[in-house]
Amino acid sequence: MSDAVVGHHRGIALHRIGAMILRYWYLLLSSWPRLLELIYWPTVQIITWGFLQNYIAQNAGFFARAGGTLIGAVILWDILFRGQLGFSISFLEEMWARNLGNLMMSPLKPIEFLLALMVMSLVRLAIGIIPMTLIALFLFHFNFYGIGLPLIAFFCNLIFTSWSVGIFVSGLVLRNGLGAESIVWTLMFAIMPLSCIYYPVNVLPHWLQLVAWTLPPTYVFEGMRALLVDGVFRADLMIEAAALNAALLAASFAAFLALLRSARRNGSLLGGGE
Repeated sequence: MSDAVVGHHRGIALHRIGAMILRYWYLLLSSWPRLLELIYWPTVQIITWGFLQNYIAQNAGFFARAGGTLIGAVILWDILFRGQLGFSISFLEEMWARNLGNLMMSPLKPIEFLLALMVMSLVRLAIGIIPMTLIALFLFHFNFYGIGLPLIAFFCNLIFTSWSVGIFVSGLVLRNGLGAESIVWTLMFAIMPLSCIYYPVNVLPHWLQLVAWTLPPTYVFEGMRALLVDGVFRADLMIEAAALNAALLAASFAAFLALLRSARRNGSLLGGGE
């Protein structure tokens, strides 16, 4: 076998990643309920919280000055939650179809599989978030894209966190079967109170503040409030969040590979049931 062939075999093959992305794209397009679900829940969220924001703005001076912190928080939370859910749902499609064993026996590498899931999480996220931001603009006059360049830092940090959680919970389901599926839907909500989405960190007890500052989303939501309320972009918060995300992504990759090896040893790849 030539060195070129060996290098191609050992490296990441874009055509395999593209094939997986195409598979999930066709699955998405083949079912209108899947597409509707991606748009429905973000739309309900933004309408519900948007009217609440209007009520608060009319009755509280601080929130009137805050100028959309509630709507901004809702959109950023949806990026975090939908990013993780988009990743995990594509993974669960393989579990539900009992196809994961076939994929793991193919030339597809685990890293290529995860990269394909990351791309699909962005696709699914865009389908839900873009209508959500347009509704926020036309119904509630909140221009999410008006945040400008800081939005890139907010988005990247939230999507990296969502991928870290998605990779980790996918590994747990891979190892323990669909009996552990509920963790896909619940883990993000478990960290929601400590991410300080709708309130500042300083409202928490001191010991919980220490825990909150170990979570990258906390830095993003604090940064959003600083930008919308005080007009200050906190680059230091974004850098700290990025450092934490780098550590989380590395740990989640390592955990997924360890859980995959364990699943192979225990023969759970071919089962995947309850």
